[in-house]
Order: sequence, then C-alpha cells, then structure tokens
Amino acid sequence: MSKTAAPKPKRKWGFGPGLLVAAAFVGPGTIATASASGAGYGYALLWALLFSVVATMALQEMSVRQAIVTGKGLATTLREALAGRWLGRGAIVLVIAAIGLGNAAYESGNIAGAALALESISAINTSTWALLIGAASAALLFLPAYRQLERVLIALVLLMSAVFVASALLLSPDWSSLVQGFRPQLPEASLTMVIALIGTTVVPYNLFLQANAAREHWADEPDRAMALSSARIDTVLSVSLGGLVTLAIVSAAAMTFFAQGLAFAPEQITTQLEPVLGPAGRYVFAAGLCAAGLTSAITAPLAAAYAVCGALGLPDTLRGTAFRLIALSVVLTGTVFAATGARPLSLILFAQAANGLLLPIIAIILLWLMNRRELLGEAANSWRSNLLGVVVVGVTVGLGANKLLGLLG
Repeated sequence: MSKTAAPKPKRKWGFGPGLLVAAAFVGPGTIATASASGAGYGYALLWALLFSVVATMALQEMSVRQAIVTGKGLATTLREALAGRWLGRGAIVLVIAAIGLGNAAYESGNIAGAALALESISAINTSTWALLIGAASAALLFLPAYRQLERVLIALVLLMSAVFVASALLLSPDWSSLVQGFRPQLPEASLTMVIALIGTTVVPYNLFLQANAAREHWADEPDRAMALSSARIDTVLSVSLGGLVTLAIVSAAAMTFFAQGLAFAPEQITTQLEPVLGPAGRYVFAAGLCAAGLTSAITAPLAAAYAVCGALGLPDTLRGTAFRLIALSVVLTGTVFAATGARPLSLILFAQAANGLLLPIIAIILLWLMNRRELLGEAANSWRSNLLGVVVVGVTVGLGANKLLGLLG
C-alpha cells in the first residue's frame, strides 16, 4: 500500500513586519524630502529613489535572514559575534548613540509632522496635537502582544499608501517623463538632494527594527525555510510599497510645482493636492501626513529599544521592562520637544553624524556576518547577495563620508 505524501505547507504571501520599515522611512522627513525633490527637479532623480529601494531590500533581507536563523535580534548577534574586539565595543557605542539618542531627537520631527498635519485642518494648535499624538504613540507601545501592534501599523501604512498613491494618480502624471526619470542623471546642484533621497530611505535603525520584528513574527513557524521565504516576500513587498509611496509624493510635487514653474516652500507641503481636489486636497494630504508621522512616531522608539537592549544584553522584547522604559523615554523626549516647539539642533546634528558613521560600519559587519557559515549554515550569502552587498556598502560608505564632511563644514 502506497504512502500518501504529506501536503507541502503553503507559502505565506502578504504583508508582515516588513511594513514596519515602510512605516519608519516614509515619515514627515521623507515626505518633505520627496516633495522638495519633485518640486525642484521633477522626475529627474527617480533613479536615486530606485537605487535606495533596491539597497534597502538587500540590507533588510540580510538582517531578517540572520534573525530568523539565529533567533536573535541584529544588535544581539553583533554584540556576541564581536565580543572582546575593539570594533565590537565601538559598534555598540555607535548603536546606542546613533539609534538610542538619535531616534529620541528624530522623534520630535515625527510627532511635530503629524501635529502640523492635524493643525492645518483643525482649530487645535500644534502643541496640543503633539501631546495627544505622543500619548497615542505611548499607549500603542503598551499593547500586550506584538501582533496587535503590527496590525495597527499595517492599517496606518495602508491608509497612508492609499492616500498618496491615489492622489498622485488623480494629478495625471506625465508617464513619459516619469519613466525617463529612472535613467541616471545629475541636474545642476542636485547632488545634495540625491544624497538626501537615498539617506532618508537607507537608514541603519530599520535593520535592527525589522530583524527583531521578524524574529517575533515567525517565532512559532517550525519550517525555517518557509519562514525565510515568507520573510523575503514580505521584505520585497513592503519596501516596494514604501518606494511607491515616495514615488507618488515626488510625482505629486512634480506636477503641482515643477511642471507649473512654481516655487516650493516647506509650509506649502499640505497644499500639493489643491489644484486637483480643491479645498479637500488639504484634508486628504493631511490624512496621509498624519498617518506617516504617527507610524514613524511608533517605529522610532521601537527601533531604539530593540537596538539598545540588544547592544547592552538586556531582554529585547515588547514586554521587557528595560525595553518599555527606553521606548517610552524616546516618545517622551520627542513629545516634549514637539509640544514646546523646540528643535534640539545639537542633538539632531550629533545623531546625523553618528548615523552617517554607523550605516557603513553596520553594513560592512552585516556583510561579514552573512558569510559566516558556522553561524548561518545554508542561509549564508550567495555570491549574488555578496555582489549586491558590496555595491550597497560602497555607496553607504560614500554617503556616510559625505554626510560627515557636510556636518563638519
């Protein structure tokens, strides 16, 4: 009697923790950068956006792969792999400085961006909205399970995506010019904007954020190969969606400002859709900007807590006491700065410098980790992954050097 073959498990398609990356990098800062790019250069810099999306996919996939195989967050893996080495101690200090302190500084921009969006369509001032958004962010961080938080973030990201993509389509973009924008070109005085577009997408704290989120998401999946496959699909879909949203924002600004020869100022950011939607355009754009600010206001403290706890050897789970204290301190710092209207410029400059140095270092160490077969076995990098990784590392080194030189004047 022949044996009946066991049914193969179905591959899990769809969005998962990868959407946290989209939630993190499509925040008020990215919206402002993408708007300025479209308003100043039209579609000419879309190639830089495409590169940043591919680079983000490559690094995030490596980070997630090691997390699923080892069952540990990226910061924990780095700390253990580099224990006793001077580079390890330096990397830990950089992780705490760039991601812990840095995200506390950036949190003020996330909360202020969401508050600005709500103030533009209401009679309530920015300070009050900042306090309410900060309280909402803190409350969501206290949800009892990771899955619940993930569902909230997925809903907010999908709302944000629907608003910006639908709005860009309503503006009837010039498809021919849009396609030509993926051909590498460098208009006069556009290098800074190219670096900004790439730098706002390829960010180091997302590596720590998604690695830990993927570890928790697939913790109960017995088939590791299935988990790796699902995680890869999730990463590609999620980062692509984030790139599509950024593309939509660039396109909207290109049609509203660049095509009309109009000057662009940051305070005009919520008016981009008024030429097509009339007064309702302000409300539609504000909804997307608010969702972007709120999602980033949640993911920034998550990333900081995951990274700092892992670097210090503390429990890096949502229910951990140290984890919650670090996450809440980031939210509190950002809320205070946003509500008072203060801009912690010295802290932001320090964070930018630390992140500029951290990204290439983490990228190089991550590439080294992904080639350690004694750690990852068959999940170690292939030559194709290494080739793509080397290209990405080369660009991140250049970005980091440029950012540091720029900050130093």
